[in-house]
Amino acid sequence: MLTPAAFRALHRPGDPLLLPNAWDLASARWLHHAGHAVVGTTSLGVAYDAGKPDGAGATAAETLDLAARLTAAGITVSVDLEAGFSDDPDEVGRYAARLAALGVVGVNVEDSDAEGALVDPAAAEAKVRAISVAAPGLYLNARTDPFWIGGAADVATRTREAIARATRYVAAGASGVFVPGTLPLDVVATLTRDIPAPLNVLVQPDVAIRDLADAGVARISTGSLLFRVALGAMTVTLRDLRDGTFAPDAATPSYDDVART
Repeated sequence: MLTPAAFRALHRPGDPLLLPNAWDLASARWLHHAGHAVVGTTSLGVAYDAGKPDGAGATAAETLDLAARLTAAGITVSVDLEAGFSDDPDEVGRYAARLAALGVVGVNVEDSDAEGALVDPAAAEAKVRAISVAAPGLYLNARTDPFWIGGAADVATRTREAIARATRYVAAGASGVFVPGTLPLDVVATLTRDIPAPLNVLVQPDVAIRDLADAGVARISTGSLLFRVALGAMTVTLRDLRDGTFAPDAATPSYDDVART
């Protein structure tokens, strides 16, 4: 497993870490076997597996259990905390400290709520500060959501809001900043220039990793993409089996390939 310091060192602007997101022990083991030194968790996958809603703060126990299972298996992991599973900053800090004690190397905490609205930045800042104090070794990725949630604001307004919020979170102790959503490359370049910490973005449709690297990104996450692709692959496979048109993709592992990992 990587140390927190080694994980931090992987965040290099212009040479980004591609971080795949797992949703259970099986997916994390497969990604680890495929050569990924660290995996993230996806809150959508964890919530779906638990039969609970995503982003509603309902999966604290399941998230902690998954983190324990991954670290026990020797898998380096950064954990998605949604909004921290509590409105109480001290409680959020204590939860992060429990993760750090398991050997988790990083966490994400976001600044939007279950209703899909941005929270008061002071409230999000307090959670960031509490995590940084309670678990100072963790790589604390502060997520800010002006490009993720709905609303009528234009790109320039969303960009200014993301930078303003990110700057507050970095001052409160964030190690890096995550701005999810579909982002034009010129906006990505502005964010990397004006946010005083390594920038994390999601994989972008029709945008190559090298282009995000050239824009100064330090980390690229798959978010819920791999989970959703896996669900879609099951649907397509069953459809093709019914139609008599199924042929295994060359990338599909054999029974022995999986059993040996």
